[in-house]
Amino acid sequence: MAPSVPLPAANLLRHETSPYLLQHANNPVHWRAWSVAALEEARVQNRPILLSIGYAACHWCHVMAHESFEDPDTAAQMNATFVNIKVDREERPDIDAIYMAALHALGEQGGWPLTMFLTPEGEPFWGGTYFPPEPRWGRPSFRQVLTGVAEAYRTGHEMVTHNSRALRQSLAAMAAPRPGALLTPAHLDQVASALLRLTDPVEGGLAGAPKFPNAPIFRFVWQDSFRGDHGIGREAMHLMLEKMSQGGIYDHLGGGFSRYSTDAVWLVPHFEKMLYDNGQLLELLALAHADRPSPLYAARAAETVGWLDRDMTGACNAAGQAAFAASEDADSEGEEGKFYVWSQSEIDRVLGPDAASFSSAYDVTPSGNWEGKNILRRVTPPGTDAEETALARSREKLLEVRAARVRPGRDDKVLADWNGLTIAGLVRAAAVFDEPEWLARAESAFDFVMAELANVDGRVHHAWRLGRVAAAGLLDDQAAMARAALTLFEATGNTARLAQATRLAEAALAHFPDGHGGFYTSANDASDVPLTRPRTAGDNATPAGNGVMAEVLARLAHLTGDPAWRGHAEAVIRAFTGAEDQLAAMPSLLAAADLLEEATDVVIAGDPAHPLARALGATALAAADPTVTLLRAPDPAGLPEGHPAHGKQAGQAGASAYVCRRGTCGLPLSDPAALALELGRRSRRPFRPASGSS
Repeated sequence: MAPSVPLPAANLLRHETSPYLLQHANNPVHWRAWSVAALEEARVQNRPILLSIGYAACHWCHVMAHESFEDPDTAAQMNATFVNIKVDREERPDIDAIYMAALHALGEQGGWPLTMFLTPEGEPFWGGTYFPPEPRWGRPSFRQVLTGVAEAYRTGHEMVTHNSRALRQSLAAMAAPRPGALLTPAHLDQVASALLRLTDPVEGGLAGAPKFPNAPIFRFVWQDSFRGDHGIGREAMHLMLEKMSQGGIYDHLGGGFSRYSTDAVWLVPHFEKMLYDNGQLLELLALAHADRPSPLYAARAAETVGWLDRDMTGACNAAGQAAFAASEDADSEGEEGKFYVWSQSEIDRVLGPDAASFSSAYDVTPSGNWEGKNILRRVTPPGTDAEETALARSREKLLEVRAARVRPGRDDKVLADWNGLTIAGLVRAAAVFDEPEWLARAESAFDFVMAELANVDGRVHHAWRLGRVAAAGLLDDQAAMARAALTLFEATGNTARLAQATRLAEAALAHFPDGHGGFYTSANDASDVPLTRPRTAGDNATPAGNGVMAEVLARLAHLTGDPAWRGHAEAVIRAFTGAEDQLAAMPSLLAAADLLEEATDVVIAGDPAHPLARALGATALAAADPTVTLLRAPDPAGLPEGHPAHGKQAGQAGASAYVCRRGTCGLPLSDPAALALELGRRSRRPFRPASGSS
């Protein structure tokens, strides 16, 4: 349906709340935000769409904006020929997923800014990423691209019709169901072996450069190592976390990890910091510390939480609750990394007599370790208590000086899915590192999202800023927030959290089903998703919504004993297992399958306030195996008859822990140390790598 009032020939981004869109609000380009009205404008005028997708912390997005979108001549060419639509990929990951998949289908490498050309119906027919203002690096200039695409569309060039048809078919094939059977241990062995073969045995992470944390991959191989009698996955994650925690990818002054390093040794970061990375890495640090306690892990976790509190806490609502902002930029004063790097002379001036020892510890030299400047990284082993105290004092001085610099921009919108990931990380870290304040902070963030982004039908919206919901809820939002609610339920015993998780899971089942047991990314009432609704279980930097929802459903099955949840979890897993050649791209789904079959369910019988019950609960929450679940049951007789702990007794000590696996519970335990020992005994058979692995 055509808009009742034609969209004006003007840049309309000033009406948006997204910091990324507002960065472009003063461009001479007649930008529109993605909407039904913008798509209808293209159809009415029979103009091709120029779609530009990026995000606020994206360095090359800033570069292309300055070179092309701020240029009046380039803007005039865009305005004369195209309907120009700008998308914040963090607000609309569903739209980004469609057109990034189209770019890949064209044989191009993905990245941002994503520049795609669409028919008025939203069908992609050509695209790329960054285009320079003048021909260079074997790439045409952006204005040459505009001229060529406009002429091809105007003349009905065969490329347009052929590509649009082929890409439409390709996107449909990607979203098509490929159901299969439930996963077996052999599937998990094969994928774990394949992923571990890709790791870097010296520097950690996946081999080569650039290096990303790939948290879903390492969480899977970590969990998988508890299923078999081996520690290969655990060692791989320990190595990665140790190297990252000492490398330049970590902010040694202010805390928090950058999105990735451009090299193979974790030295040079792409300096933006993303909430989703740090939330997931906080969970990995906690798991690693639970397995092998380390002052390094404890320090990095505390510093990262400090960064979340200091720099990433968004606006409070009337109830005093606050969620977390989305990201911090890579650039300040138009220069990537300027906020974070140092010269030797600056270090000498600030630290005086302590400069030499600090420089030795953090790789500071007169010539620098990156483009004549110094990225701080720890290159010496831990020293004496006195030496470490002096280094900490030096870091505090440098942080104080750095605080006076021009800060990178912060994207302060609240994203439900990224907050859900961070809440879950905070809850696990609170238990492992015994930091109850972190649990309280997680509850505040959860309550903010549920207060400000909740929909009356049980869903949560996706994005919020300045008191306005900016994007409808996606599958990932329901899944991540349901998972966060379950972590809070297990940590606190508050049954209201279980009810919240249940309602979010039910909302996903009602609004996102694909008809084959899995879920679409976009809801069934989304009106502005062209071509086909995205559907995937493939993880990226964040876990796929289908993988997280499978975990939620599996965990609900274990916590409630309700077989209906198990049926839903099995259905999600089966919905994607027909694509066996793609299982390695679905580590979160595989981890959920393992959780469903092999979870260690700890049920604590007795008054939850009893000191022994609290101690047993703390032990379970601090387990290193991610498949441990915790249920407090003051009266186990009230559990469903199908629950393995139904009818168990608290015992004379006042509380007992029952460890249940595969529907059978062991003898009651009243000693936290004995419980901790039992929780490390999940493995039942030796690990046998898939053929061809080393």
